[in-house]
Amino acid sequence: MTATHTPRNRQSLGSLSVSPLSLGGNVFGWTADESESFAVLDAYVAGGGNFIDTADVYSAWVPGNKGGESETVLGNWLASRRNRDDVVIATKVGAHPDYKGLSAATIKSAVDHSLSRLRTDYIDLYYTHYDDESVEVGEFLTALDDLVRAGKVREIAASNISAKRLEESLAFSAREGLARYVALQPHYNLVSRDTYEGELADTAARHGLAAVPYYALASGFLTGKYRPGTTVDSARSGGAARHADTDRGRRVLQALDTVAAAHEAEVATVALAWLAAQPTVAAPIASARTVTQLPALLALGDLTLTETELRLLNEASA
Repeated sequence: MTATHTPRNRQSLGSLSVSPLSLGGNVFGWTADESESFAVLDAYVAGGGNFIDTADVYSAWVPGNKGGESETVLGNWLASRRNRDDVVIATKVGAHPDYKGLSAATIKSAVDHSLSRLRTDYIDLYYTHYDDESVEVGEFLTALDDLVRAGKVREIAASNISAKRLEESLAFSAREGLARYVALQPHYNLVSRDTYEGELADTAARHGLAAVPYYALASGFLTGKYRPGTTVDSARSGGAARHADTDRGRRVLQALDTVAAAHEAEVATVALAWLAAQPTVAAPIASARTVTQLPALLALGDLTLTETELRLLNEASA
């Protein structure tokens, strides 16, 4: 490593203090079985991580699964390790096959199922997974506020929401004195900047919301293992490989290679460090199917890019 790196401290999401990398739980019960998931979780915590992201719908898309598999694996790990108070657990409501949308009744039923699977009596950060424009913001925010007052949820956040609805939600919470969103989970990475930058990012900045980006590594493309003309055996290879055939994708990989070489770092670490350096971003989300994939992700906390390197990556990804 060069002398330009400094360890990043914990970030604040409302009352929560989280590590620079959020561990994605979408692979638990999908491409990682329970024992593999436990090994990844143990290594993540041993490496200083404390912020784990899941959702009630993970992984309903797998044949034979119903949704909730990830929460169940995570709950079993929490029970076996007896470390519930040492980690920050984020989960989401609104996309489970049996609990779709954001009506008050759906939220209040879904949260109890999540708590049961997670084997805990509180969720640290509870996201509305997808905005449900058929429901007034007042209905779901009042329901979420009820959960906070009941002690079932500590903080609330939003994912997949427009700037307009986010603004409307924050205004309602302020006007009514209800729990307000403290964080936003947008789709954001070096090959998908317009999914966050602009109006949505401006709204988050104006209201002091922390961003916790998903697809931080573009389904694995930004690890550098997907190159033009290569084939990778992965459940997510289709999503990642399409970037390899674009001009932007090739430019970004070249810039990442340059910066990674300067720091003797992994390409994935550099991609995450770029994201962490962006305004409002608190903790990018990245998942690991195996323990060997973790070091490059956790190294985010020790890598700070120079202004020249950030400019190179910004230009390549424009």
